[in-house]
Amino acid sequence: MTDRFDQHAVRHRMKLLRDDGDVTLYENRDDVACPACEDPFSRLLLTEHRAHSFDTSGSARLCVVHEDERLVVCLHR
Repeated sequence: MTDRFDQHAVRHRMKLLRDDGDVTLYENRDDVACPACEDPFSRLLLTEHRAHSFDTSGSARLCVVHEDERLVVCLHR
């Protein structure tokens, strides 16, 4: 595993759902591996905010990787 998740390297395998400059949200369309557990995830959230609140709408597993300047959050459904 690398130290930093490179979303640009796998961008063609995901669909961009939101990018407001502070938060980026992708849908995984091609079984991209989670940087924490290596299982495919369903959604990927990247944020430079120090804190973030999540509503998972039911039972789901969250994996979180804290990088130097951002949080990488993967939702597994």
